[in-house]
Amino acid sequence: MPDTDTREAPEFRPRREAPIGAIAAVVLVLLVAAFFGWRWYQDQQKPVEPVPVAAAPNDAPAPPPPAAAPTGPQNPVDALAPPDAALPKLADSDARVTKALTELIGGKHVAEFLRSDGIVRRFVATVDNLAREQAPASAWPVQPTAQRFITEGPQGQVQTIAANNAARYNGIVLLAQSVDPAKAAAVYAKLYPLFQQAYEELGYPGRYFNDRLIAVIDHLLQAPEPAGPVQVRLVEVKGDVPSTRPWVRYEYADPKLESMSSGQKIMVRMGLENERKVKASLRGLRQQIATADIAKKKQP
Repeated sequence: MPDTDTREAPEFRPRREAPIGAIAAVVLVLLVAAFFGWRWYQDQQKPVEPVPVAAAPNDAPAPPPPAAAPTGPQNPVDALAPPDAALPKLADSDARVTKALTELIGGKHVAEFLRSDGIVRRFVATVDNLAREQAPASAWPVQPTAQRFITEGPQGQVQTIAANNAARYNGIVLLAQSVDPAKAAAVYAKLYPLFQQAYEELGYPGRYFNDRLIAVIDHLLQAPEPAGPVQVRLVEVKGDVPSTRPWVRYEYADPKLESMSSGQKIMVRMGLENERKVKASLRGLRQQIATADIAKKKQP
């Protein structure tokens, strides 16, 4: 099925995911690359979920308690660049962050891919959830795409993700590769207090968002790289409200793949070549923001 086909088609979603609904840096671009094309189930009988205001979205899983009391940031961002002394309040930061993103990746890309309302809180909540089973839609910082997930094989049976499905991601992956990680990291550092505040409001007082971001990047880098076609199967979703058309979704046929986190599922779904390109960009970004590693390298 071509990407421009507007007929109703099954969509690919991880099991038990909520319906769909920034960092001024390459991080957000890379996450957009991962999210792009990942369409979520949305019950048309329900209103769109509101943007989270201060705390985590209502449908977000409760954060686990810390294993031990934090001793301070492991990767201080102020080692990259001092924060902007004239930052707006978090609630009023959308225009400032959107401007920084526009300068970094261009206004056309910002308008096409991003949701600018509550963008810092959206980004922080989504980063935190990428290593979890679910990434609630009310926190997503990106726009859904009109393109469709493409499979091969008889309907009603185990199918495979079509080889040309990966082409849907090529443009945004190229955009991610075009961003200079050093410049992006510097902008991130200047805006960092906004992201730190949003992270603490999620329920992590005294924890450091940049450390969590690095941990999530490391988690995404561990996503498997299947060498052959990835099998999926169609699962019908039955809701309480009758519908004239059944809602359906795909899940990975391999239990190991189906048990992955929401972020790793997205990485695998992009196709092997795109997955490796995004991982390379993530490694480049990690080298910039992992200041603990940078400090170790400078030691005699």
